[in-house]
Amino acid sequence: MKIAFMFPGQGAQYIGMGKDLYIHYKSVRDIFDETDEILQENFVDTVFNGNDDEIKRTENTQPAILMVSTAIAQLLIDMGFNPIIAAGLSLGEYSALVTAKSFTYRDAIPLVRKRGIIMSSSVPAGKGAMSAVIGLEEERLLACCEEAEKYGMVSIANYNCPGQMVISGETEAVNIASQLAKKAGAKRVVPLSVSGPFHSLLLKPASYALAEELKNVNINPPVIPVISNVTAKPVTTSEEIRSLLIKQVYSPVRWEDSVRYMISIGVNVFLELGPGKALTGFIRRIDNSIRAYNVEDLNTLERISENILSGKE
Repeated sequence: MKIAFMFPGQGAQYIGMGKDLYIHYKSVRDIFDETDEILQENFVDTVFNGNDDEIKRTENTQPAILMVSTAIAQLLIDMGFNPIIAAGLSLGEYSALVTAKSFTYRDAIPLVRKRGIIMSSSVPAGKGAMSAVIGLEEERLLACCEEAEKYGMVSIANYNCPGQMVISGETEAVNIASQLAKKAGAKRVVPLSVSGPFHSLLLKPASYALAEELKNVNINPPVIPVISNVTAKPVTTSEEIRSLLIKQVYSPVRWEDSVRYMISIGVNVFLELGPGKALTGFIRRIDNSIRAYNVEDLNTLERISENILSGKE
């Protein structure tokens, strides 16, 4: 059995995520409580008992998901799960790098908070948008974006799985591209509730600010391979990690290619660690012969510990 850990990105968050694991496992409590210490605020209380508006603020969302994902990863490692590779969707790449010991957790938490602030403030509110496009071929969606570019910048931001991509850019251009995608045969186009046009060239100025932050963080070579969103291949050196994280904020997320690479090296069990199960759904659409599970609470943890560690599945 070859296991990959995979980590969700922004959008999967919800109030109360990780709470039952926090109650039952000391290792989870230690990481959550350390987050309060690092950020010097009652951050865990915001995640457990805050409101949707608070948790959806990018500067809270990013450290919150990193916290939950990292704690679950450590818990699984303590239980005997040994991943041979890790990957994460956008923000999730930072969770993968912490798990692979490229970043210390103490460095990563303030870094992703700053990343969230940089990304959300780089484009004025209302000037950018993102939409998920379902059931349309890549070539047709590219043509829709090209036609819509007379109204502003728009491009494909995420290649998630067969039949699902995300477009990002200036609001009018995204809206026009969405209309064209529907006319071209898309089954659905779903506007996303995000604070900016992530993974588009509109975020290139944000990459300069992120580069300055990354200069102040020590990055080690990963102890297990970590897949870059930009290249869909493993990163191996500290400088490569730094360079690709800078590019990541304005480059497309090549998730489908990342998964196909991991399958090509023999991964046959994917574990999505953190809130939600979007990545598990993507895996099943990429290759439904591969086992994929999400772990976000006691129920999902018990399922994989009983079935995978015991060899029942």
